[in-house]
Amino acid sequence: MLLLSCGKQQTLQGIFNQKRTPHETYSHRLRQSRLDQTALGRDWLAAADRALQDSLVVTLPFRETGLFRADQAMAASYRYAVRAGEKINIALTVEPASTDVHVFVDAFELSPDDNRLRPVASADTASRAFSYVAEDDRQHVLRVQPELLRSGRFTVRIQRSPSLAFPVKGKSDAAAGSFWGADRDNGARRHEGIDIFAKRGTPVVAAAPGMITRVGETPRGGLVVWLADATHGQHLYYAHLDKQLVQAGQIVKTGDTLGLVGNTGNARSTPPHLHFGIYRGGYGAIDPFPSVRNADKEPAAPRTSPERLGQWVRLTDSRTVLRTVPAAAKPARKTPGLPRHTPLLVVGATADWLRVQSPSGQLGYVPASVVSTEALRREALPAAADLLSHPTATAAPLDTVPANGRVAVLGEWSGYRLVRNATGQIGWLRTT
Repeated sequence: MLLLSCGKQQTLQGIFNQKRTPHETYSHRLRQSRLDQTALGRDWLAAADRALQDSLVVTLPFRETGLFRADQAMAASYRYAVRAGEKINIALTVEPASTDVHVFVDAFELSPDDNRLRPVASADTASRAFSYVAEDDRQHVLRVQPELLRSGRFTVRIQRSPSLAFPVKGKSDAAAGSFWGADRDNGARRHEGIDIFAKRGTPVVAAAPGMITRVGETPRGGLVVWLADATHGQHLYYAHLDKQLVQAGQIVKTGDTLGLVGNTGNARSTPPHLHFGIYRGGYGAIDPFPSVRNADKEPAAPRTSPERLGQWVRLTDSRTVLRTVPAAAKPARKTPGLPRHTPLLVVGATADWLRVQSPSGQLGYVPASVVSTEALRREALPAAADLLSHPTATAAPLDTVPANGRVAVLGEWSGYRLVRNATGQIGWLRTT
């Protein structure tokens, strides 16, 4: 569901019955006004498409602070794994808070069959926060993109929380002692649920509002209750009850008592517990743990000063690899490190990592501990030279540094050096 700034909620079905998402509407207006034929308009549309193909992989919970630049079309994107039943909470803040900038936030589900992206939720409101429940175990992609010609600093948070209330009163996911897929009957079948252990007689409660569809007894489940979850279109199964306290056809609210914990059925030789299962049309049984697991803790804030965003830094370690994941684990395959003193533009920061752009335009993460903001050296130019916008022979000149003009060398890369001239302008000089 999408959480709008007014606090009202709409279902995802209602959102995507609309003709266009906010991002699609803005893109359509760019084309209508022929701004897509300008360099900046083309760059904005290209950045939106590129972000969905080149998203960086993150682990939830996740938090990153990044920068929008008015002179450069950009879009940040993040790929993360979700489990069916998890509620994914997206929050975006923009500074300065008084700005009226529109920032388009779109979440997509990646199809495992053909890598197509299906939209699942979006927002562009002043209070940019929304939530949605994952339908499958999938990879999802979140894209964050401001409208044209806007500057600002943003912080994005992606966190998980349960989509259901916990089904045993006073307990949490720590009470689960037997999980989905465990062997049963000497390997003849698999456990299609989780077992939540509690004292006999502990109240078992409705994890969602809905209607009781069946109350009965079976050899395996003992005393059981079935609840049709009206919110998520699935059925919740409660088994091994000591007592049933509802009747078929009864309407219940979240938290209403349905029965008491016991060990009836084939659980008579085990301590009292609730067997809790989820069944969904077209899927059968699904793992219920992601639907009731504890919410993620608040992700750590970046330790890097926000003022470093938009600055150039240089590598101090030649073994550093530009990573697609902000994690300390070694890369899956041997990748050559970037040369020492390579200049990198800081475009984002997590707890201990910087998201950077290399001189070639490649995005990735490096540890914050392996960069420096100090100039490599200072030197006087023996002859006048053009200060270039990019480290390429066809780059446009930004300025001319006169003979004997002094510059601070910020880094070196592929026959060029990044410098800051006497007026504070930053650009590239060919290495002679």
